[in-house]
Amino acid sequence: MSRLLIRNGRVIDPSQNLDAEVGEIECLIEDGRITDLGADLSVEAAEVLDAEGAWVVPGLIDVHAHLREPGQEYKEDLATGGTAAVAGGFCQVACMANTLPVNDDPSVTKYILDRAEKESPAKILPIAAATRGLEGEVMTEMVALREAGAVAFSDDGATIMDASVMRRVLEYSRMPDVPVIVHAEDCRLRAGGVVHEGPVSTRLGLPGNPAAAEEIMVARDIRLAALTGAHLHIAHVSTAGSVRLIQEARDRGLRVTAEVTPHHLTLTDEATAGFDTSTRVAPPLREAVDIEALRAGLAEGVIDVIATDHAPHASYEKEVEFTEAPPGMLGLETAVAVTLDLVRDGLLSPLEYIRRLSTNAAKLLGVEGGALAIGGPGDVALIDPGREWTYDPIQGFSKSRNSPWAGQRLTGRVVATIVDGRLVYHHDRGVLIR
Repeated sequence: MSRLLIRNGRVIDPSQNLDAEVGEIECLIEDGRITDLGADLSVEAAEVLDAEGAWVVPGLIDVHAHLREPGQEYKEDLATGGTAAVAGGFCQVACMANTLPVNDDPSVTKYILDRAEKESPAKILPIAAATRGLEGEVMTEMVALREAGAVAFSDDGATIMDASVMRRVLEYSRMPDVPVIVHAEDCRLRAGGVVHEGPVSTRLGLPGNPAAAEEIMVARDIRLAALTGAHLHIAHVSTAGSVRLIQEARDRGLRVTAEVTPHHLTLTDEATAGFDTSTRVAPPLREAVDIEALRAGLAEGVIDVIATDHAPHASYEKEVEFTEAPPGMLGLETAVAVTLDLVRDGLLSPLEYIRRLSTNAAKLLGVEGGALAIGGPGDVALIDPGREWTYDPIQGFSKSRNSPWAGQRLTGRVVATIVDGRLVYHHDRGVLIR
């Protein structure tokens, strides 16, 4: 029997509303499951992990990442993406369907799961396409994809522009009863916009993408969620108007959830002023008023989770004109450090912060995890909120380098990650795959 005892940490578990003093509670994991939480546990033949005062929290869960395999392994693969994930404290990662081939067939879903089991230190949760080829026209076989292991459906990276198709996607998603995750953006209104439409886009001479392009589709999809009773999840919310629409939907009791990314919580469109293509994302970075609304929405529970939207691209793809670069930035290894200001600024308590990075994500996707409950999976992250470090993507675990935080001094770091009771990452020892 394998045993791991975690001691000398601040145990935080939102599922139990538990926030203990340092050293007050120890956590015992045996054969991959949590078997005890208590004081002064004495266990024979247990490996002891000294948390050294760090937060001991349920393993983080990312509901939105792009791991690129199959088909674009030159950007990322399940091994490197999973490794970046555990270095960032994520024990589970839901990967989007825009692979090559698209994950619109059970055989692709099974391939991802089989490869991940062999190659990834993190648990990989495939999100299947909502329509064939992400073309927004013909629905996928949702029940078969769900049976193959898909946890949700999404055409992320593309918008289902036809409202009748979107209606039927939502209707049929009720059979497997999993979320439909939408990239809410009116493609025609967005046109060729690459940055937020406003004073910054005018000053830079770059085509703008108006907030209305997102808000119009959020409003449409909420209306369709009301019509169908399906679970609608809105990806990477970026505008104050979208937050208001989601709040209204939730006040009406609709099954609408939402996520926000670290970059939309922290960076405005001013970050694009240097034409750094790592700041080109979809939806684009918005204005300060939007950041304020997103942070408030997260604190008030209007927005359920923080999701990375980890989107690796090869250097040669990003080292081009701003308008030609593909949208997206890395996120798995920096998410905690970038968002811990939410705690330092008093917007979220540590308990509520972890709820939005772990517990709520498990509920949203209907997976085990997000808790330190006895009998639950031994998925744990140790976070030192005061540790300072300089992020260097070259020294990171992703194959790609496209991060606006490259070279920046950050505060807060994951110091260890445990998946199913196995220590798979330790800051001082690196990634440990056993």
